[in-house]
Amino acid sequence: MIRTQIQLTENQAARLRAIAMERHQPVAELIRISIDSFLENEAVHGRESKRARAKSAAGRFASPPAVVSDEHDRYLAEAFGRQ
Repeated sequence: MIRTQIQLTENQAARLRAIAMERHQPVAELIRISIDSFLENEAVHGRESKRARAKSAAGRFASPPAVVSDEHDRYLAEAFGRQ
């Protein structure tokens, strides 16, 4: 594990201590659990956000139909950040 230092508000620290006491877990463990939850949520919503942006861009720009169909895969790869 990597040791790091964070700053919490007094309210955050008090609430974390109370939950830690209720659950009989260290505050550090609650913080790690919270970070894991945030990272998982970010991964899911980050992908959903990219998809939503790609869908909203579809059809918004004028180009000859042949170009769009010929370059369809490349455009999708760019929209999803896979080049």
